[in-house]
Amino acid sequence: MAASTPRRFAALHAAVSRSSATLPALKGVVFDMDGTLCLPQTYMFGEMRSALGITKSVDILEHVESLQASEQPAAYELLKDIERRAMKSQAPQPGLSTLMSYLDSRGIRKAICTRNFDLPVQHLLSSFLPGSVFHPIVTREFKPPKPDPAGIMHIAKNWGLEDGQGAVDASGLIMVGDSIDDMAAGRAAGAATVLVVNDVNRHLAEHGFTDLVIAQLDELVDVLEQGFHGREIVQDKIQ
Repeated sequence: MAASTPRRFAALHAAVSRSSATLPALKGVVFDMDGTLCLPQTYMFGEMRSALGITKSVDILEHVESLQASEQPAAYELLKDIERRAMKSQAPQPGLSTLMSYLDSRGIRKAICTRNFDLPVQHLLSSFLPGSVFHPIVTREFKPPKPDPAGIMHIAKNWGLEDGQGAVDASGLIMVGDSIDDMAAGRAAGAATVLVVNDVNRHLAEHGFTDLVIAQLDELVDVLEQGFHGREIVQDKIQ
């Protein structure tokens, strides 16, 4: 079985970076929101599917987009009502402020790419990360949503990241998330992927789209200081 070359970035710590100078530099980090910047609120998905009358096997946003145009606003409003209620009980992911302060101290750009709408995102930032800059913030209004890589590519374009031929290049980014949509979008964009593991998504730790696994966000500080080194992935295991 063939193995891929592990994704790597040069260390951000000055003393260590000299020994990894030949590795590519990290250009920025893209974060999912629910389950990544804040603790998972997975009960929302059950409530959403119940409100829409769909089963667990049906993608929520794909279902809404499949409705008649006249029916979509009401369906989206159902989703927003559930998210508004849930945002009142948002709790920060352990290590959130430590990681964000570190990235800011190293001058690493931060962005958000989420399938949530904008109000819960702004509530989380104002509640737990006042003054911390994330730009761009890609929310549900951006189409197509994850697992399509378009949102991550939009961020890379906004940051002026290009390859030698002038095409948008997201290979210098890390996508941090907690779902298969996050891992798939990151991989398709050419970014490295980091899974914030929990009891629900533990099966994704060995998935072929996952380069690195952490239990809480501040674990990334030492990883980036010493140099990001993704795991070796056996291609035959990618599903």
